[in-house]
Amino acid sequence: MAKRKDARVTIILECTSCIRNGLKKVSTGISRYITQKNRHNTPNGLELKKFCPYCSKHTIHGEIEK
Repeated sequence: MAKRKDARVTIILECTSCIRNGLKKVSTGISRYITQKNRHNTPNGLELKKFCPYCSKHTIHGEIEK
């Protein structure tokens, strides 16, 4: 059977401020969230404002490549 091309795809959102500023706290890591988007409605990269536990505030999380 052939696979269908679904409109919904799974994406990973990563904190943009952790990448730019580097981590200033003892714990190391980058905040990441997994979500889905509709590729027909949002063909460009998705950016959402989410909470980053490493920055301890709400920051913009952008879509990254898998």
